Amino acid sequence: MKIFNVTDESYNDEIENYNGTVLIDFFADWCTPCKMLSPIIEDVAWKTGGRVKVCKVNVENEKKLADKFGIMSIPTLIVMENGKIKNRSIGVTGKKAIMDMLE
Repeated sequence: MKIFNVTDESYNDEIENYNGTVLIDFFADWCTPCKMLSPIIEDVAWKTGGRVKVCKVNVENEKKLADKFGIMSIPTLIVMENGKIKNRSIGVTGKKAIMDMLE
């Protein structure tokens, strides 16, 4: 399944106005834990089969979005449902924990 790269400009269309569940991965290219989490996020995107929209936000390029969500550490995962925050996880986590967040 597709993983969407979200920018400040595309945030409203991709996340805020999306009716459904969205998993947002806040990351940076230089972040080793983020690199460790990336294949897990890809697997979650595939396993959810489009039931969950999976998005990535590069905090280095999208500082406004990082500030909007109060991102202080990366990786941070946020689950949103119909534009509202439902769950948050900081640090590397396993696929089962992420899937549980999405329930």
